[in-house]
Amino acid sequence: MRKSDFFYELPQELIAQTPIEPRDSSRMLVYQRDDGKVEHKHFYNIVDYLKKGDVLVINNTKVIPARIFATRLPRTDKTIERNTEVLLLKRKQYDVWECITRPAKKLKIGTKLDFGAMQGEVVGYGDEGIRFVKFIFDGVFENILEVIGNMPLPPYITEKLEDKSRYQTVYGKIDGSAAAPTAGLHFTPQLLEKIEGMGVQIAKVLLHVGLGTFRPVKEDEILDHKMHSEYFEVDEVNAEIINCALREGRRVICVGTTSVRVVESSVGNDGYIVPQKGDTQIFIYPGYDFKVVKGLITNFHLPESTLIMLVSALIGREKTLELYRTAVEEKYRFFSFGDAMMIV
Repeated sequence: MRKSDFFYELPQELIAQTPIEPRDSSRMLVYQRDDGKVEHKHFYNIVDYLKKGDVLVINNTKVIPARIFATRLPRTDKTIERNTEVLLLKRKQYDVWECITRPAKKLKIGTKLDFGAMQGEVVGYGDEGIRFVKFIFDGVFENILEVIGNMPLPPYITEKLEDKSRYQTVYGKIDGSAAAPTAGLHFTPQLLEKIEGMGVQIAKVLLHVGLGTFRPVKEDEILDHKMHSEYFEVDEVNAEIINCALREGRRVICVGTTSVRVVESSVGNDGYIVPQKGDTQIFIYPGYDFKVVKGLITNFHLPESTLIMLVSALIGREKTLELYRTAVEEKYRFFSFGDAMMIV
């Protein structure tokens, strides 16, 4: 199976640059697998496709302002500007982070960095330009990030985000992601309250979005692609919410590909969720046998990405590309701040 099998044409003007207001007024393409029906709705219509007893799995990670800028030391007259970009991906130790850096080639082990409110030093190398940076700071690291950090918007978003909260889900609680689980951006507190009032249960899992999301598929043969690990958690309470639904034959519908990766990474030999925490490198592509997921709420993803491969695993590659062509024809908004697709 080749990377090019997951390519589709997308006009540049359909890449959403800003979030829509209110959150739940975005458009939603609905695909019903049992009869092949396709409908064009708005996200607030999600209540028409959920029913009592369904379990909606959400990822309650929270994006940190992970994009920071530094001056390489020793400082000279020619390097007084902040000429190094650091994107925090994953905390490896209390003061050491795995990072994407630009320009990576100039950051050798031992390179000192001045972030203004704290200092840093490159202490190790990883694959493909990854650097491990040790930070020296006084106080609480997260508080410093709130002052000097920027939201790590994807490179295809070129307009300034005026409200940082719009790159957070309304239910995000646990700091640690370098990107938003964007399918969740469409929910409002009022919509969630209405959904729970219908008798739909909410299961909360955690996956800190990192390099597994950022890294493109470079290999022509997708089986040669290596997924980087991302940290996840499922606790006993939420595992039991999902397991009870599985025992009773009720639907488990995931909000976003990150939630899919958590639940499918947590299945034991008996087919039920095992409470756990750790790292996952799960790569879901056509041919994968889903153990838990019966439905998916997701955004429209980049061509040839692991995310469109995951969607293709659920409904088939040809159907996925057909739906994407329909979305292009109907002028849906694509990617992080774009519209949604619901598969039930």
